[in-house]
Formats: sequence, C-alpha cells, structure tokens
Amino acid sequence: MSGHNKWTQIKHKKAKVDQGKSKLFSKLAQNISIAAKEGIDPKFNPSLRNAIDQAKHQNMPHANIERAIKRASEIGPLENLVIEVYGPEGVGVLIEVMTDSRNRSIAEIRAVLKKHGLKMAEPGSLMWAFEKSAEGYIVKFKNRVSSEARAIVGAFLEEVEEREDVVGAYSSLPE
Repeated sequence: MSGHNKWTQIKHKKAKVDQGKSKLFSKLAQNISIAAKEGIDPKFNPSLRNAIDQAKHQNMPHANIERAIKRASEIGPLENLVIEVYGPEGVGVLIEVMTDSRNRSIAEIRAVLKKHGLKMAEPGSLMWAFEKSAEGYIVKFKNRVSSEARAIVGAFLEEVEEREDVVGAYSSLPE
C-alpha cells in the first residue's frame, strides 16, 4: 500500500499551501515596495498604509513588510508598464508590470508569448476594451471562444502571473 503514509500526505499538502503563501507574500511585498516609492511613512502615504493593511490581513510577517519597505528605498526608480497581447480568436490580454528594467521585463514576456503562440499588440490597441478600476482592469466586452483558445490563454496567464514583475494580468475571456 504505497502512498498511504500519513506523513507523506501531510508533507505534500503543506508544500502546496506553502507555495501558495509564498506566491501571495511575494505579490504583497511587491505592492508594498511600489507604494513605498512615494514615501516610507505609512502615516503620510495612504497607498503604503493600504498595502501594509492588506499584507497584515493575509498574516504576512512584520519582518517581511519591513524588508519590502527597505528594498523600495534601495531599488532605483520603478516603471509601470501595460503590455497588450492578442490571443487566439481575438482574445485581448493586458499585463500590468512594475519593473526597474523595462527591457528585461518585455523580453521575459515576449519569451512566454512565443512559447504559447500569442502576439504582442501595439500600445493602445486593446485599451478600448478594458476599463481601469481600483482592482486593476475590467473588461468591457467579453469574447466567447473555444475551449482550446481558453486553455491556451489560461496557460499563458498562469505562467505570466508567476513573474515577479507582473502586478496583474487581465483577459477578455468570460469567467
């Protein structure tokens, strides 16, 4: 009866939970670093205070929060990019990136695009289909596509969101 060891099952479950927490804490730390660029005192920087509150709500350790604020003061200026992508069957994808190296980030995104067979769009060519909100971008018009196209775009979004510089990725696929 291999695979029925209770410790092994616990170990695998814990590894999966830890991986999810690590991914979440990385995104929260990045949001804190971005907000800290405007000022490192949460009393005078509402976006930093909001980012810290979100991190505390997710039980992020205080040491990680402090490290993210310190890192923001050490890193050079960050640039906000919105990369527009055409997927199969006319699916539009917006990728919001916060980076200290524009060329590196675009090269990484292009490598993922090439792997999944998607194409980068001209700046501004897809912005009409999305609306900026507090949470990111909301699609105005959703595309109905085949399950194959949905799978391709889903795999692309999953891989792109793993990148450290990516703040958010939004597509015109229906939920």
